Amino acid sequence: MPEVDLPEVKAEVEAAFAAYEAALVGNDVATLEALFHDDPRTIRYGAAENLYGMEAIRAFRRARSPVGLARTLSDTVITTYGRDFAVAMTLFTREGSPGRIGRQSQTWVRFPGGWRVVAAHVSVIEG
Repeated sequence: MPEVDLPEVKAEVEAAFAAYEAALVGNDVATLEALFHDDPRTIRYGAAENLYGMEAIRAFRRARSPVGLARTLSDTVITTYGRDFAVAMTLFTREGSPGRIGRQSQTWVRFPGGWRVVAAHVSVIEG
């Protein structure tokens, strides 16, 4: 049974998650791409798109408008399992979308180059 939420591992994933969030709202495409595992099996289900493989994720990121990316996170839960696997879940709201709540989940894996997202899902529901 892997140890859950080892403090040093959890701190690493929290830092990677924070770097991802800063890159997302700042439209730092290079950092966003670097934090996803560069593999055809990496998947990102977005609010309006299903992206299979890093090439599709890159194309989406590079074409996305940088307008309206600011958001407020809440109820973020990051859980680590052992030293090399974690999940991050959070809710978010955007000023331009009153009455709607976004949900984001990420699966993180430690690779030799650091923590990377191997699967992500974003959806928005009525709040």
